[in-house]
Amino acid sequence: MSNFVKPTSKIYTNKSHIPEAQLQKKQPKIMEQEYFENKTFEKIDFTLNPPVKGEYEYCRFLDCDFSNADLNALKFVDCVFEGCNLSMAKLGMTAFRNVKFSNCKLLGLHFENCNPLGLSVSFENCNLSLSSFYRTRLKKMIFKNLKLHDVDFTESDLSGSVFEDCDLTGATFENTNIEKADFRTSFNFSIDPATNRVKKARFSLSGLPGLLNRFDIEIDY
Repeated sequence: MSNFVKPTSKIYTNKSHIPEAQLQKKQPKIMEQEYFENKTFEKIDFTLNPPVKGEYEYCRFLDCDFSNADLNALKFVDCVFEGCNLSMAKLGMTAFRNVKFSNCKLLGLHFENCNPLGLSVSFENCNLSLSSFYRTRLKKMIFKNLKLHDVDFTESDLSGSVFEDCDLTGATFENTNIEKADFRTSFNFSIDPATNRVKKARFSLSGLPGLLNRFDIEIDY
């Protein structure tokens, strides 16, 4: 008499015979990103619940708190941030395309981590101190009435940009392209023409000391 024991496990040779529950278990769900258009987000604390991953177009963010929030891979197109706090937010491959920041706190942001494709931003009445634009392409950008203490512009392209009424105390310009940039109303900067591209950049007479710091000379008006 044979001692053969019939296997208890089931072998399926055709997907049609596999139970539906088992098929679903084998097929992981694909995360779909949301799309928001013409929405207004007001006084939302995104430090507790980060923004939904996706694309935001023609949206307004008013008095929202994004400090230390995860904004990685989010896409903002033609959006406005007013009175928001984005200090120390994570910007890994975040897309900012034609985005305006007004009256915002933007401390310690690393814009070099943003998606470089179509990067276009403008700032007005903001504090960007301790932020970094290392090797960032920012041609013809608008910087208006900003606090830019200890901001790193090393190797960035600021050609044709306008710095209007900006405080650049401690800001770093090293191998930076500021050709045709306008610094006439800004102050407290230190830019060495020998280590930066300054052709046709515009400065006022009062800004002359900021171009001669390395010579340790005194200028009387």
